[in-house]
Amino acid sequence: MGLTINTNEVSLAAQRHLDITNNRFKSTIQRLASGSRIVQASDDPAGLAISDNLNANIRSLGAATRNAQDGISLIQVYEGGTNEINNMLIRVRELSMQAASDTIGDRERGMLDNEVQQLKEEMNRVARSTKFGGRELLSGEGNNIEFQVGTNNEAEVDRIEFNPGDTDLRNNALGVSNISVLDKESARDNLDVLDEALLKVNEIRARVGSAQTRLNTVVSSQQIFSENLTAARSRIKDADIAQESSNLAKDTILRQAGVAVLTQANQTPALALSLLRS
Repeated sequence: MGLTINTNEVSLAAQRHLDITNNRFKSTIQRLASGSRIVQASDDPAGLAISDNLNANIRSLGAATRNAQDGISLIQVYEGGTNEINNMLIRVRELSMQAASDTIGDRERGMLDNEVQQLKEEMNRVARSTKFGGRELLSGEGNNIEFQVGTNNEAEVDRIEFNPGDTDLRNNALGVSNISVLDKESARDNLDVLDEALLKVNEIRARVGSAQTRLNTVVSSQQIFSENLTAARSRIKDADIAQESSNLAKDTILRQAGVAVLTQANQTPALALSLLRS
């Protein structure tokens, strides 16, 4: 290679290698600052597409999990209302048993009937006031509820249908609107009616409890699925801090070396001048 002034090939080569080192140093800094191995699409186009798709699934799973948890909340509202109505029916049956005996008189039966009538009114109130999302759950409006618990649109895979049956637990629907304990015969006739009403309430409670168990299982499985997807996304997109720290140290040294070499290379044309001076 000749000794020239206009073109310094050694300096150009040093500049090229220093530029490569600077670009790599910049990428390492970005990865360390962001914690992500893929800062821009050009870093890994396929990995970016896969990780973004996984991220969409993870976020959708989060929403699906919240749907299942909201479903559990709705089920618990069902449970609370049916439990109270069940307790009131049991109390009315207890009062009917008490009034069915000749050991109490008509005056006492009248006092017992006051409580029976109040409990009947309270059953209606609870049936109308047990609401979730503006829907009266125990007055016949709570049938055929769907929970979106999957990330796609397949009915059998991504949705759970909850049908508790006839959820109208008002007095008329339970057949207890006309019961009283004002006389012994009426109190005795109440027993069969109340047993039927209790059976209806308990059938709903059984379906509600089964649905809650299923939704609890759904939440658990979704959390495990989301955890695994998050780990998969991390392996693709997250930066290995140990590796990137090593790269940073290496590139820092290479930058310093590159600057030193470039400084020396820029002195090459000065050697030509020394020939002219001689």
